[in-house]
Amino acid sequence: MPQSLSKNYIHLTFSTKYRKDSIRKEDLPEMFSYISGILKNVDCPSIIVGGITNHIHVLCVLNKNIALTKMVEEIKKSSSKWIKGKGIYYQWFAWQEGYGAFSVSQSKVDVVTRYIGGQEEHHKKISFEDELKIFLKEYGVEYNEQYL
Repeated sequence: MPQSLSKNYIHLTFSTKYRKDSIRKEDLPEMFSYISGILKNVDCPSIIVGGITNHIHVLCVLNKNIALTKMVEEIKKSSSKWIKGKGIYYQWFAWQEGYGAFSVSQSKVDVVTRYIGGQEEHHKKISFEDELKIFLKEYGVEYNEQYL
């Protein structure tokens, strides 16, 4: 085959430092839009970006020419710099180290899209930490409890 073809859907999630509610609710839509722009710039089109005041979820298509870690680094670095420019409230803003990234089947894209779109309602019932543990168990990812 004379060309390289791929389509890998990635569900990415990461939190604010110490999982603090560091992002003001009114700034979330702009944050989601900014992250979508970052993804567009690295040629990893977003399907949806959502979350709440202490963590973000992204569903995107991972470009075959960029490593997942590089994509995440670019999202965190650029969005952190951007939000710090929004005023003194964000002067100490930081993302927590690490992230969770999970492959998504084409047949589950709509399910994950709805899930990410409903984060505010979803997190009235379950914490981010418990949610992450469910993902890790579902995907068979081994982890050290102390780092969650």
